Amino acid sequence: MKKQILILCVVALGFAACDKKSITPSDLVNAETFVLSDTMLKTTKTERVKMDTLRNEISFYGKITADNNKLIEIFPIVGGNVSKVLVELGDYVKKGELLAVIKSTEVAGYEKELMDAKNDVIVAKNNLKIAQELFEGKLNTEREVIEAKSILEKANAQLNRIQETFKIYNLKDGSTFEVRSPISGFIIQKNINQDMQLRSDRSDNIFDIAQIDDVWAIANVNESDIADIRLGVDAFVTTISYKERIFKGKVDKIFNVIDPDTKAMKVRIKLANPGYDLKPEMRAFIRLAIVDDAANQMLSIPATSVIFDKNKTFVMVFKDRYNIETREVEVFRSVANTAFIKSGVKEDEQIITKNQLFIYDALND
Repeated sequence: MKKQILILCVVALGFAACDKKSITPSDLVNAETFVLSDTMLKTTKTERVKMDTLRNEISFYGKITADNNKLIEIFPIVGGNVSKVLVELGDYVKKGELLAVIKSTEVAGYEKELMDAKNDVIVAKNNLKIAQELFEGKLNTEREVIEAKSILEKANAQLNRIQETFKIYNLKDGSTFEVRSPISGFIIQKNINQDMQLRSDRSDNIFDIAQIDDVWAIANVNESDIADIRLGVDAFVTTISYKERIFKGKVDKIFNVIDPDTKAMKVRIKLANPGYDLKPEMRAFIRLAIVDDAANQMLSIPATSVIFDKNKTFVMVFKDRYNIETREVEVFRSVANTAFIKSGVKEDEQIITKNQLFIYDALND
C-alpha cells in the first residue's frame, strides 16, 4: 500500500513540474502518454493517408547524353596547318567565339579567286562604259552594249559568290580559316591540337558543342520488360556523382529497335539540367514507374515515413501532441517515395513523416 502511494506521488509531481515548464520531447509523463514540446511540434511534419493508383517499378542501367537537337558537330572546311587552338575540352563557349585558326593553301586559292573576281568587275565596268560611249557616238550597236552589261552582271555575281564563301566559312586575309562556335554551349569533344596537319579530305569532326541545360537519360530496356514500357511514364534517375539526388523526368521516346550488341531496346528520358550537374556520358540508374491499365487503387503514404524494426514495419499515427500511436502496417510495395499499404492504416489518417524515428524510440523503448 505504501509503495502504491509513493508511485502516485511521483506521477503527481511529474504533472506539476510539466505545468511549470515547456515539455521537451524526452518528457514521459507516465507509461502511456508522450507529449511533444512546442519546438518539436513545429518541426514535426505529417501527411495524410490517401488512395493512389497502384504502380510498379522497373530498374534499368543507362547513361546521360546531350540532347542531339542541341548538339553541333564542327568539321574543317579546308585542310592546312592548325596555328592556334583557343579552347579545351569541357570549356563553355559563346556563339561566334573563336575556337581555332587554320593556315591553308586552299584559302590562298580562294583569295586569288576573290582578287580575280574584283578585277573582272573593274574590267567589265570599263568595257560597259566604253560600249555606251561608242553607242552614243553611233560607232557600235545596242547589242554590244547589252552584251557588255551581261558580262558585268556575271562578274558581279561571281564576286558576290566568293564574298559569301568568305563570310560563311570565316575565311580571312593571309590564307587564314577561323573556326568559330555556331552556338553557345560546352565543348564535349575535341579532335584538334595546335600544329596539327589537317588533310583536305578529312571526314571526321574537330569539335562537338552541346547545350546541356536539358539532357537525355538513355535506358537499356531488356526484351522481357518491353511490353511494360509506355510513353509519358514517370522516370527517376540517379547517378554515381549524386547518389542521394533524384532527377525526375518522363519517357518521351521509345526506340523500337533492338540493339544487336546489347539485345536491349533504348528508351529516352528528357531531364531538366539548369545547374549543369548532369554531364554527358555519366552512368545512370533509371527507375520507371509502370502503371497497369487495369491497376487498382490502394492506400499510400510517403516511403520515408515507414519505420523498420524487429522485422516489422511501423508508422506513427498523429492525432495531436498528446495522442500519437505506434501502428504496425503491411507494406504491399514501395515505388520511388511512395509506399502502398495493404493494412494497418485508414484513409485520411495523419502519418508523421519527420521526427518519426525519435518519437518511435521514445514511445517504444
